[in-house]
Amino acid sequence: MKIQELNQSKVTVIVFDKKLEEYHNLVFFPEKLAKANEILIKVVLPKTLK
Repeated sequence: MKIQELNQSKVTVIVFDKKLEEYHNLVFFPEKLAKANEILIKVVLPKTLK
């Protein structure tokens, strides 16, 4: 696509920085992750409608 087409389109253009890949599998807040996982185990999700 040309720049003018991108400016006129309603599609969002996202460019990812390849340097962020080194953080892909790192956990920065293990305590918060553990607490979130505990909460997700205890939560009862509503049944889906068919």
